Amino acid sequence: MLELDALRAWPAARWRFAALMAVVSALVIGLPTDVIPNPVFGRQGTPVEPWAVPVLVLTAALSGLLFATYLDDRSVDRASDDSIDRPGKFGGLGGLLSFFAVGCPICNKVVVIALGTSGALTWFAPVQPYLGLIALALLAWALRVRLRGQVACPVPVG
Repeated sequence: MLELDALRAWPAARWRFAALMAVVSALVIGLPTDVIPNPVFGRQGTPVEPWAVPVLVLTAALSGLLFATYLDDRSVDRASDDSIDRPGKFGGLGGLLSFFAVGCPICNKVVVIALGTSGALTWFAPVQPYLGLIALALLAWALRVRLRGQVACPVPVG
């Protein structure tokens, strides 16, 4: 598989960057949603769902790897059209959906304004696990495309 070939070719610095970005991603999503307990944010009486922690862990891992695909690689010319970075856009959307998926349904102001508190619990909360699955699928797709591009289409710098 091309994706595994790309990962095998990564230098140690890229793996360290992926790990760092995975931790940053976990903190950026986990702290404000209170999946990672902290004294600043709370969940207003709604507990963390059992599926939220695995979604957060997988989101962090996939995000860290995806961020690492953007780390500068001097051996390859990436002078392609950066204005159309579909994997990056879908990866960003996956991260955003993951944030909404693991967050407290009644803590989300947009959802509460649109549906009310009872609507957030009745309509939005049951959809959250599916948002998590969609988020993970988007992140996995974006990572796969980026990794394939590192192996299948490199243009050596001359």
